[in-house]
Amino acid sequence: MTVRFRNVDVPAEVRDWPYEAITTAIERGTIGDWAVLTREIGQDPWGPVARQVEDYLEYAEEPGVVGLFRRRITAARAAAEEAERAQVAEQVRELVRASGLTLEQFARAIGTSRPRLSTYRTGKVTPSAALLVRMARVSAGL
Repeated sequence: MTVRFRNVDVPAEVRDWPYEAITTAIERGTIGDWAVLTREIGQDPWGPVARQVEDYLEYAEEPGVVGLFRRRITAARAAAEEAERAQVAEQVRELVRASGLTLEQFARAIGTSRPRLSTYRTGKVTPSAALLVRMARVSAGL
């Protein structure tokens, strides 16, 4: 970190930085300092650093910096959501496989159509939490 923090004790982990340290890194830091922040945003797009950066962006005056950090937050959240959709799709595929039922039988057992089940299995559509619970019950043979 090249930024000098006055009157702020900065923990080693960026996720533990106080708001004042984050704003100082954005306002007076170098690209390397910004990289530390954007890396943390990528790892935890809804975490404390991303939230504090968002708070700062509400009143920041430098449009280039605002655009840079907004794009990073947006991209990190989109990537996280895509990974989560893929994880849910994998879980649905596993539940269908574990059930021993055909796709048609499984779809009927959970109260949907085979084409709709296909959208869950591919990740095009994410099923509700209640439907996931129903899928788990059917898969377990309950």
